[in-house]
Amino acid sequence: MTSDAEPRQCLPPHPIARTPRQRLPEGTCDCHFHVFAEGAPLVTPRSYTPQVETLDGWRRLADTAGIERGVLVQPSVYGQDNSVLLDALASAPDALRGVVVIHPETSPEEFSRLDAAGVRAVRVNLRNKSGLGLEAVPALERRMQPLGWHFVFQVGPETLTILEDMLPTLSIPVVIDHLAFVDPTGPDAQKHLARLKRLLETGQVYCKLSAPYRLAQAPHYDGFGTFVRALAETNPDRLLWGSDWPHTELFDTVPDDTDLLDAFDEWVPPSLRQRLFVDTPQSLYWSRP
Repeated sequence: MTSDAEPRQCLPPHPIARTPRQRLPEGTCDCHFHVFAEGAPLVTPRSYTPQVETLDGWRRLADTAGIERGVLVQPSVYGQDNSVLLDALASAPDALRGVVVIHPETSPEEFSRLDAAGVRAVRVNLRNKSGLGLEAVPALERRMQPLGWHFVFQVGPETLTILEDMLPTLSIPVVIDHLAFVDPTGPDAQKHLARLKRLLETGQVYCKLSAPYRLAQAPHYDGFGTFVRALAETNPDRLLWGSDWPHTELFDTVPDDTDLLDAFDEWVPPSLRQRLFVDTPQSLYWSRP
């Protein structure tokens, strides 16, 4: 039996063995991945113990698939210590942006320092131990709004109603991770899909089409492609793609990244590719220096 002090260690990602059937569009941005450094202190409690996976590993994926830019997301296992993420940003300031986790009373000077380092968002995470909760949102928003930052919410479908109620009080955009973990074949799938559509239609919310293995069963991920196409039909400019590399919290099996890219090639309509992979992340993360 594991404890909070000794959570299970994730499996490593598969080595990149081949190129995807279709290379991604020029300028593609991976809007969701993590890195982990040797010896970096891990928080307790936490939901998992990561493998050491550095930026070099992600670059191998990026070079093979044609990914030119990326958005690093602070993993819950580092709590509010963003050192590993900031070190990675500093190594490629033109190609990388960051999503951090910080205390709501962080000083304006520290916000400015993070902004100059390439940070563009704060992550609110209700699904992992040691994640930042909704109670931090009001104080953080006051400091984020002048910088043009946004929130990234890792939440489940049960939180979408809360987000609907909260949205009119927010003056900055919101990005929802991994389709809000909605099971596309579950009994409430259509209800949750309708709620996601309403949120996107506000023009204030984006949603990541990412991590199908967190929503549906491999190898076919039944229903995920249907969700992707349904959202693309109504809100093609509010969608982002992320690899979710190196696929944390997987303990029994890990998907092959090239297989996932091939599946996305089938799920994403041709008319959406440029906007999903290039234009929308460009406007959200690189619209200013």
